Amino acid sequence: MSKRLFDIAAALAGLVLLAPLLALLALWIKADSPGPVFFRQQRVGRHGKLFGIYKFRTMTVAPAAAVELTVGRDARITRAGRFLRHYKLDELAQLINVLQGSMSLVGPRPEVPRYVACYPPAVRAIVLSVAPGITDWAAILYRDESSILGHAADPERAYLDTILPAKLDYYVRYVRERSFWTDLRIIVSTLRAIGR
Repeated sequence: MSKRLFDIAAALAGLVLLAPLLALLALWIKADSPGPVFFRQQRVGRHGKLFGIYKFRTMTVAPAAAVELTVGRDARITRAGRFLRHYKLDELAQLINVLQGSMSLVGPRPEVPRYVACYPPAVRAIVLSVAPGITDWAAILYRDESSILGHAADPERAYLDTILPAKLDYYVRYVRERSFWTDLRIIVSTLRAIGR
């Protein structure tokens, strides 16, 4: 309950204080390329429940069957999108998800159903026992994930064989050791990483 109250208070404060910045980002996205301000995608949340994650749109509008991994200097990324992705500003839209209750500020990053199906069953049960988050240790350590995958001969294979297992280890560790102070440490570490 205390985590949920903190999430609501922090998300509300963030949306209010960042309102001018969010409005400018929305205008920039609309001016930079045709399409909506927000990108929505189905992700797997707590107890396996699907929800629509919000992000500021960073790519050109693509067909529904488009590749779900973003690799290297993906040609679909817009000019505004490159800046938003570099500073993780596209993730600020997920404060809406936090207010809705489908996400928390801190927790395992939510995946698309296709990749959640690859989780080992025991690991899936642990990871999906908590609300997914905007940030966590894995999100900080793999903030340049698309660049890493850009050097792989088979990006999806590299993701499934190397990156995803490492992320899952961090997710499981977070669930087992989570606390209010751990969340604060992750939030502070996230802000420092973004500033670099």
